Amino acid sequence: MAWDEWEQLKASAAANQPTQMRLNGIPEEDRPNAGSPTGDLKVTQKDLAAIGDEAFKLYNRLWEEARVTSTDTAATDLKGQGFALGGALSHVSVRWDRQLGTLMDACALISNHMDFTDKAHQGDEIFIERHVSSIATLDAGFDESWAPPGKKNEVYGENKKKDE
Repeated sequence: MAWDEWEQLKASAAANQPTQMRLNGIPEEDRPNAGSPTGDLKVTQKDLAAIGDEAFKLYNRLWEEARVTSTDTAATDLKGQGFALGGALSHVSVRWDRQLGTLMDACALISNHMDFTDKAHQGDEIFIERHVSSIATLDAGFDESWAPPGKKNEVYGENKKKDE
């Protein structure tokens, strides 16, 4: 397909569609936070710190209040007296400890992660802006004037130079 043919197809498609997709953004009137200098997503360090603090408090409460050491003692006593219930109680205790550990790990992860989230989102916003704005650069790369002199026709698969 020659470059001129491609340009004609693009023009024809644009003429047949009253609305076009915009890859570089949406109109200001359609943006929920139009005019926001930081983008659509907004989170403050104060909010993140509060979430992290609550996760830390929950971690400490779980450590103090959710561990049930008396269950292990009861399970051992029941086993020693020959009751099958002792083994079952021991199994429940082990499962509880594993699940409690998983929950406590999650609380610690949340607490620690909130310290870094604000900076990470700022970096994500910059990354997205760069990649979205590079679409115009990519589109410019398809302009025939971009090709090195004497190579324009080779790039687009034509055998003859246009100016001959």
